Amino acid sequence: QVQLVESGGGLVQPGESLRLSCAASGFTFSSYAMNWYRRAPGKGRELVAEIGSTGSSTNYADSVKGRFTISRDNTKNTVYLQMNSLKPEDTAVYYCNVRRLPMYWGQGTQVTVSS
Repeated sequence: QVQLVESGGGLVQPGESLRLSCAASGFTFSSYAMNWYRRAPGKGRELVAEIGSTGSSTNYADSVKGRFTISRDNTKNTVYLQMNSLKPEDTAVYYCNVRRLPMYWGQGTQVTVSS
């Protein structure tokens, strides 16, 4: 069974950084592209970043481009989202997701950016 466990969220002030992790299991991790999504209260789910199976291809939402970096370590079955220069509008629950297995979701990790 596919399992996705997000971690690393927390409460930070604007301008600070966080690194989120998504520990994946139950599938051949290195064969799958991965995504990070976020959902803020009252808003729909937004695709934040995506990364190809080898990590060589990445893409970002315009709202986070230049501030966030998605990466992966296929030896650890883990996807990361480095978030720098955080803004209050980044406040959301962040989820990882498997590109070709979209039916699986973890519980997410809360990121709150507030002064």
